[in-house]
Amino acid sequence: MANEDIPTVGIGSHWQDLQIGQRFKTIKRTITETDLINFIGVTGMTEEMFIDATSEKGAAASGRLVPGALTYTLIEGLLVQSVLQATGLALLEVHKKVLGPTVCGDTVHGVVEITALRPTSKGNRGIVTTTVDIVNQRGETVIHYDATRMLAGRPDAG
Repeated sequence: MANEDIPTVGIGSHWQDLQIGQRFKTIKRTITETDLINFIGVTGMTEEMFIDATSEKGAAASGRLVPGALTYTLIEGLLVQSVLQATGLALLEVHKKVLGPTVCGDTVHGVVEITALRPTSKGNRGIVTTTVDIVNQRGETVIHYDATRMLAGRPDAG
């Protein structure tokens, strides 16, 4: 059997394989202290409430606060690993609202709904719009966002 005849697992969805109203969820991911420290180091988000465990600014939450940007990007990473790998071409637009705090030790997952699909004017690709709710282990939506992406089309549809 030639190597090119072996299917590759882990390839994301092509835009034509999605349907408006389709819903799915990502796997769960627990946010750790290491995630927080690494994110702060890479981004420079050295805001007191994130770097000082005794900060009174984080007193509204029970635990070590993490930036909403960290929570959002973890879910985006799970989406890339599951439905966007090798088919995601561009993240075009995001409208995000943080609805509640996330702390180290919280376990989150994304609930995604396809809200719009359309082919682009040229090439074998399409525009996919989704809503994503990031939900914690208590069933609380902590972030809601709408994302518009460009995805590749099926190779045989070119």
